[in-house]
Amino acid sequence: MSTITYHQSDGTARTLTVEDGTTVMRAAVTAGVPGIVGECGGQAMCATCHVYVRDEHLGQLPDISDDEEEMLDCATAPRDPLRSRLGCQIPIDATSDGLAVDVPESQV
Repeated sequence: MSTITYHQSDGTARTLTVEDGTTVMRAAVTAGVPGIVGECGGQAMCATCHVYVRDEHLGQLPDISDDEEEMLDCATAPRDPLRSRLGCQIPIDATSDGLAVDVPESQV
């Protein structure tokens, strides 16, 4: 089990304990975290699970794929060149335990 914290634009935060192997997007959708839509179900085809990874956790993530790069260009919220990622492409495991992300104000 690992944890992830979702920070909302209103200053609230919610920490979830999730099974390793799930993704930032799947954990949020399952738990009803506001602001994470996941319309495509985790196929990196919609950018409705866009998150901003907090700086201190950037080194914990797998490299970004070309498909993810392309979808992030279609995100509704402004893209941050270093911190923007698709939640469906971030697996939660011992390497990413304690991850913290900021949820954009809007996904659609």
